[in-house]
Amino acid sequence: MPELRQNVATREWVIISTERAKRPEDFKNKKVKKDVPSHIDSCPFCTGNETLTPPELFRIPDNAPSWSVRVTPNKFAALTDVGNKDVWKLNGIMSKANGVGHHDVIIDSPRHNGYIPTLTSTDMNNLFSAYVRRFKEVSQDPRTEHVIIFKNHGKNAGTSLEHPHTQIVALPVVPSHVRQRIEEAMQYYDSHGQCVFCTIRDEELKLSDRVIHDSEHFTALVPYAAYSPFNIWVIPKRHAASFGDISQNEISDLAKIMKIIISKLHFGLDDPDYNYIIRTVPVGGCNSKYFHWYIDIVPRLTKMAGFELGTGMFINVSLPEENAAFLRSVKIPD
Repeated sequence: MPELRQNVATREWVIISTERAKRPEDFKNKKVKKDVPSHIDSCPFCTGNETLTPPELFRIPDNAPSWSVRVTPNKFAALTDVGNKDVWKLNGIMSKANGVGHHDVIIDSPRHNGYIPTLTSTDMNNLFSAYVRRFKEVSQDPRTEHVIIFKNHGKNAGTSLEHPHTQIVALPVVPSHVRQRIEEAMQYYDSHGQCVFCTIRDEELKLSDRVIHDSEHFTALVPYAAYSPFNIWVIPKRHAASFGDISQNEISDLAKIMKIIISKLHFGLDDPDYNYIIRTVPVGGCNSKYFHWYIDIVPRLTKMAGFELGTGMFINVSLPEENAAFLRSVKIPD
């Protein structure tokens, strides 16, 4: 019989469709793979083509002729960094605001095929260090209200350029979706006196059946009410509301666990398309006791249709416990 599960952090309901449920192996990528070269002459993100992007903001290592990670403004930015974030009300309830903010590209690797499973520990450290550095920089802009870091991998995840990259957007408003998550976390804290994400992490570690990997500073797990197959949360063990509060030791550990988890998806499901998003508190809320930053990984294995659009609920045709067990069993090549 199908069952409804509620995500205690968001209060969203998910239908776990046991009658439609597929085995984890059934989600393996069926697309024909092509060999991706390490360099493409026309790619603006490949090494040697640095003049094809807007002037870089920084690189790691700093000022070195060869680089591991580059950060540059997005050539086709959704927002502009020039102007004020004035808001106008038009015709009563209608409002608009200037589209000011920051929209940057973090180029993960100089190699066109430098996907996460192929990166060294130093490369991964540099990548996540770049995330933190740029996050802190754009958070200092007084126009910034919220910062989102996200990665699209594969066409079904929305990627437009094949070369591995991540995007960071500093918004002049806090999206309603983010506000709702914060409000739910606040209500849980008011009712229980503790952070809902800390509670989830601790309970999942006790139960262990949905935990994929546990490290010194992070726990990777498939949520009890995962809204899609192989949805994964990577939750810090130290309570912190803002991604910007991460320590250097935590950056190193996060780089390791993210490589492990993405590699398990890559080798276990034959390189599925996926997104990951760093979910963090809006700027100014870093001392919040009720919210807790984490990384949300969403493999694009199913498609949203009319039911999801009409109800706001998701149907998950897999069992979170089986997904976690499958990923635990995946061996990563040395």
